[in-house]
Amino acid sequence: MLKNILAAFSAPEPSPFGTDDARLALAALMVRLARVDNDYATEEMATISAVLRSRFHLDEASANELRREAEELEKQAPDTVRFTRVVKDSVDYDDRIGVVESLWELVLADGHRDNEENSFLRLVANLLGVNDRDSALARQRVQSKV
Repeated sequence: MLKNILAAFSAPEPSPFGTDDARLALAALMVRLARVDNDYATEEMATISAVLRSRFHLDEASANELRREAEELEKQAPDTVRFTRVVKDSVDYDDRIGVVESLWELVLADGHRDNEENSFLRLVANLLGVNDRDSALARQRVQSKV
């Protein structure tokens, strides 16, 4: 699965992700967001696993394994622009809004909007082709749950 996604970064035309690939790509984007401030804390790892459990109806062991695979993918993945392009070209718009919502869950998990994470998320949402309005609505949905 990891090789499939890494190969998609260099392909001229990305092929649609399978379900497992899309899950891994989302998880890797979450890891990249968590690492943007160079402090990948245990709490962030736990939040990523929790979001993956909830979003994909996984048990704890499966969510943790997906997060570990995502950590490896994130290390090997190219720049964020190419990474998000593959996701954008492979995932329909409504699912990309769901990706942004999951990313907001990570940013807001500690009840604090860190400037680096906030800026990075705005960039990623834009690169995913999710407009500011839909990103703001996704953030508001997450905030209403907290």
